[in-house]
Order: sequence, then C-alpha cells, then structure tokens
Amino acid sequence: MANIIYVTGGARSGKSSFAEEQAKKHNSVLYIATAACLDEEMQYRILRHQQQRPKTWHTIEEQLKPYTYINACVQEEAILLDCLSVWVSNLMLQYWNDDESGFTCAKNDLIDLVLVEIEQLVLAAQKYNKTLIIVSNEVGSGIVPMSTLARYYRDCLGLCNQKIAKVANKVYWCVSGIPTLIKGEKNEK
Repeated sequence: MANIIYVTGGARSGKSSFAEEQAKKHNSVLYIATAACLDEEMQYRILRHQQQRPKTWHTIEEQLKPYTYINACVQEEAILLDCLSVWVSNLMLQYWNDDESGFTCAKNDLIDLVLVEIEQLVLAAQKYNKTLIIVSNEVGSGIVPMSTLARYYRDCLGLCNQKIAKVANKVYWCVSGIPTLIKGEKNEK
C-alpha cells in the first residue's frame, strides 16, 4: 500500500527541508523537481536545493508529467516530488497567451484540464507501493490576488491541494520551519 506524505505551507516555511528530512529516512530516493530554470534567481534556488540533497539521490527534472516517473519507479524506496505548486503553474501556463491577454480557454475548462493531470498523479501515487512525499504551497490564506492569472492559480492550486491531502496518509503544515501533523497518526511509518 502507498504511503503518501503531503507537506504544505507558505513560501519559505521550511516545507522542502522537512520533506527532505522525511525522505532521508529511506536508503534510496528519487527526487522529482518540477521547477524550470527561467532566470538567474531561479538558477540560484535550484542550485541551493541541489546542494542540500544527498548526492546518492537520483534527480529528475520534469515540468509537465511527473507522474510518469512515479509509474516507472521500481528501484527507489521513496520519491520526493517538489513541488506541486510549481507543477500546477507549469500546467496552467501552457494555456496562457503570450501577449498576456488571458487564457486560451475558460476558467472552468482550465481548472478541469489541470485536475485531469492531478488525477493522473493521484492514480500513480495510489499504485506506488512505497513512500511518496509531495510538497506544495498553501496559497489560500492570503488576500485575494489582483490579477486574473493569480486568482485562477490560487483557485486551481487550492483544489489540487485538496485532492492530494484527501488521499495522503499524512499531511504536515509547516510554519516558520516547524512542521505540524494535521492528518494521520504520529506513529505511522
């Protein structure tokens, strides 16, 4: 049976560090990174994350279909997917007009398209017979975003986070570097 651990929190809350500590409990780890290196600042963030991870971890960068690697993973004891929020952004931006005039489809259609991909992740996670750790940002606790793109993103990610939290065995909420278990038993592996 799959052991799905979902780690969420705000930006710079310590969620990735906590997720990495959970993954280190396993002898072999596949790290799936969803971020694309688009600018110098992101390059620095990616480099810092790489330096924090054990050299023995196998890393794959996949911006659009990370679940394909979960389906194919047979060797590693655990998979760490970091992060769902960047992946959802990548999926949504496929439908954003380059001239910034808006999305190429209606909001509900866009959310449905993303939720189909999330469902693929859920199916892969439920079939995976080991530990899967998924990291995501909680973006619903702040003010209503000013832009249409940001509001769509907040709404879409909120729904995606709910789907993952629902199927997870454990859910952790990270605040100021302190993880709090909000779903599941402390004694569960």
